[in-house]
Amino acid sequence: MKRTIWNKKPLDSRQVSSLHDTYGIDHITASVLMRRSAGSGRKIKFFLERDLAFLHNPFLFEDMETAVQRVREAVDGQEQVCIFGDRDVDGMTSTVLLKEALEEAGAHVSWKLPQGDDPYGITRECIEWFAEQGGTLIITVDCGISSVDEVAYANDLGIDTIILDHHIPAEVLPSAAAVINPKIPGCGYPFADLAGCGVVAKFIWALRFSYTQYFQQEMVFLHARPGNQTVIIEAALIENLVELDRIIEEVNPGVLPPEQSRLMHMLTGKEILVYDAPHEYKLLREAFGTGAEIALTDIAPLIREIFPSLENKSLVKLMDVSRSVRYSSGNPSELDVLINLFTAYVYRKEPWLSSGYGDILDLVAIGTVADLMPMTDENRILVHHGLEVLQAQKRSALRTFMAKRNLLGRQLTTTDIGWQISPLLNASGRLGVPEIAVQLLSSTDLVEQERLIDELISLNRERKRLGEEAWGRLFPKAGKSFAVSGERMILVQDKHLNRGISGIIASRLVGSFNVPSIVIAHLEDKLIGSMRSGKQVHVREFLSQFADVLTDYGGHECAGGFSLHPDQLEVFIDRVKEEIKHVDPLKDIQRFQIDAEIPHAFMTPSLIDLVERLAPYGEDHPPLIFLVRNVIIDEMTPVGNSDPMHLRMLIRAGEYRWPSVFWRSADRINGDFALGERVDILFRLGRNYYRSSETLQLTILDISRNAEGLLTNLEE
Repeated sequence: MKRTIWNKKPLDSRQVSSLHDTYGIDHITASVLMRRSAGSGRKIKFFLERDLAFLHNPFLFEDMETAVQRVREAVDGQEQVCIFGDRDVDGMTSTVLLKEALEEAGAHVSWKLPQGDDPYGITRECIEWFAEQGGTLIITVDCGISSVDEVAYANDLGIDTIILDHHIPAEVLPSAAAVINPKIPGCGYPFADLAGCGVVAKFIWALRFSYTQYFQQEMVFLHARPGNQTVIIEAALIENLVELDRIIEEVNPGVLPPEQSRLMHMLTGKEILVYDAPHEYKLLREAFGTGAEIALTDIAPLIREIFPSLENKSLVKLMDVSRSVRYSSGNPSELDVLINLFTAYVYRKEPWLSSGYGDILDLVAIGTVADLMPMTDENRILVHHGLEVLQAQKRSALRTFMAKRNLLGRQLTTTDIGWQISPLLNASGRLGVPEIAVQLLSSTDLVEQERLIDELISLNRERKRLGEEAWGRLFPKAGKSFAVSGERMILVQDKHLNRGISGIIASRLVGSFNVPSIVIAHLEDKLIGSMRSGKQVHVREFLSQFADVLTDYGGHECAGGFSLHPDQLEVFIDRVKEEIKHVDPLKDIQRFQIDAEIPHAFMTPSLIDLVERLAPYGEDHPPLIFLVRNVIIDEMTPVGNSDPMHLRMLIRAGEYRWPSVFWRSADRINGDFALGERVDILFRLGRNYYRSSETLQLTILDISRNAEGLLTNLEE
């Protein structure tokens, strides 16, 4: 059995109180956010806010405007457009999202995904096929960033390429018409960890915005305020709702001629937007005299028409209630409030960009969770809204799908996506027929949906069968590899392994041995490998060390894939063995990071409100772990099939008796704890659904008669 350590990070009570005062959150929530290093304005915003207006502007991507313009040219010119995606859930959801958006815009669209044993990404064969169809624009989704040669070949055939990807780029980028990838250094986008479907969603928003009156329109927002016998004038140049430049000028009235003002150069030839024009005119005349002719557009009436509660409120007063301003890390001004007000006005005036845009986020949530993207920053807003859309059953195919999976009528979480939705969709890609999942997600016909879902269920059964057979063959090999590597890594290969389940086997090996794992499948003329890891090794960086022997490779921090020629296998294995010597073996210790200690008085059903307030959970934001001391084990029943391994329990804490489960722990009865004892427990709190009934349930992670003996305040 693993040794366990309970770690509770010490906190500064003054910082906790400051979060409570600044953001109006309770002290337990503030403590949790502090322990998760989410107490700063930028980070805490994405835990406390759900509004789509808090998402980053897609036009922060350097190439976004170019990509949008190229697609609009294709639509206007009735060009043939082809989407090339990937065979996993992220790639399939990306394909469906972009297909629907382009069709909505009036484009002629086809799509292709890797079939059977086709390699990852776009190929020369696919490009040639598209050229024969008279195609002129390829858009890659969830792939393409490493397709330097393929994009060059498309260019030679007169085909433009737009790349919408999120994989880590190499030093040389493809010569595409536009490359949208948040992991490209210097791309301008502030969040690198969007899924492929998240990148597509950003493009869709930008494409929709391009059909509004504000696309490519330069506007200047201006606000003046009295200084110390001066007038302070602040102006920002905005295009596509992105700030391009800002000037602050303090003017001594009657001293600075208007023509010498830096500000006047910005204002010339631009539409100048203000809030309360009479007030602004008065201050501008005071600064520059009555001879300075500056035409202002007062947007206060427009904003108050959409937000009537703002009537009679100045920008100064609005600063006190502005949600955006309170998360600013700098020194926000009234001009920031004005810009935020106008942005909110555009969102409300153009529902296509807000509520209507939210309707596509069901697939973004599925793809983001399935691709194990960090549940941080704007991914939290995207997935939160996606779960709401899923629960509202707005996409008929997913409504039928969830009915089959008994998910209707319950509060959906990322766990439901990870365990109930994405595995079935993934099964089609793993077994070489990803078009089945794409056809399902796009279908509006109930009969077709039922047929396709049944096919997915059948494929998933086959995937499980193949997986169990492979696990039986590979697990003994994995144990030997683990030992030979000095308990640092696992590398196994199998000539009968289906390439589509190599990633599943690698993930299971990581779960069983807690070390980086490589699984290699043999095809007729090449080898296909999958690598998975925890935090010990950055997968793509690790694979990059073998670029000279690999045919291709790619991936993320914790997951990746590669291919190589059979005659390079031994060279690859020998070099991996050498490289892994630099990785320290992990000690057999399980560490639990405690988010909060809960007094008995707070052990009430309302604790679930805190848990769900900080949802969604996922990578880099796992479900909350609580500590409660001195509880009583009222009931304890071993459960399982032939060999009961688990425990169902009733835990008395405070005034409540909590239904609880403690997985793989039956062997600890009467050793580490016993019926009727007072113990300390670590737990997670969630909802349990059984036969149409819903109850709150503790998932116990560890039990101790004396938590003090396990607790450490050492930071990791």
